[in-house]
Amino acid sequence: MELTDTHTHLYLDEFLPDRDEMIRRAIDRGVTRMLMPNIDRNSIRPMLELSERYPGHCLPMMGLHPTSVGEDYEEVLDVMEDWLSRGGFCGVGETGIDLYWETKYREQQIRSFRAHAELALKFGIPLVIHSRNSFPLILEILRDYRGTGLKGVFHCFGGTREDAETATEMGFMLGIGGVITYRNSRLRESVSHVDPGYLLLETDAPFLSPLPYRGKRNESGYLPLIAASLAKARGVSIEVVAGFTSKNAISLFQLQAS
Repeated sequence: MELTDTHTHLYLDEFLPDRDEMIRRAIDRGVTRMLMPNIDRNSIRPMLELSERYPGHCLPMMGLHPTSVGEDYEEVLDVMEDWLSRGGFCGVGETGIDLYWETKYREQQIRSFRAHAELALKFGIPLVIHSRNSFPLILEILRDYRGTGLKGVFHCFGGTREDAETATEMGFMLGIGGVITYRNSRLRESVSHVDPGYLLLETDAPFLSPLPYRGKRNESGYLPLIAASLAKARGVSIEVVAGFTSKNAISLFQLQAS
């Protein structure tokens, strides 16, 4: 059984004490591919160093996280575009809009998100979307791209069944993370009937740990717990979930099949 973690920040300092051991644990547990979205200028180098150390296992993306968007976002996006032009990235992100903490840079986040969508189209790779407290706004923006061929995933999807239907009808996949394991999570019902061709697995490590590790550091090796919860919600085996989610990841991110 092979699993694909489509969203994990393995290069962050939270993993300084045991990064290599943590990655080896994940691989030993069948998590053979770990896709790493970028955050800002400072995260590029450690992310790329990790991808060079674990070729085929740790795969980089390029983008500017919405909570890192500021007055200088256009300058930062120029840096991101330069890196994307060199090739070797499986996605554009992490991008999107986050209105949870503050709204000071709301307009800059919107413009940055649109710029990322254009980069995804330009380089022919998918968009990885962060939509905290902004799902309706992001859908409104994405409607402008109907018919362009823009593809992507709603990272850390946590919406309703209707939200899931709307996103998938627009051709976007849903990233299912640790929230699905929480006791009172409505996510299990939201995704129980989604076409399996639109579902991906992710950890968002070191954040959003699944049960029984909630509140502690997350890691890619916990992905089987998320897969098991999704399997239970859909009434299938974990092997079935591993199969269709990895197939979807390979297709969306244009990965090398094992």
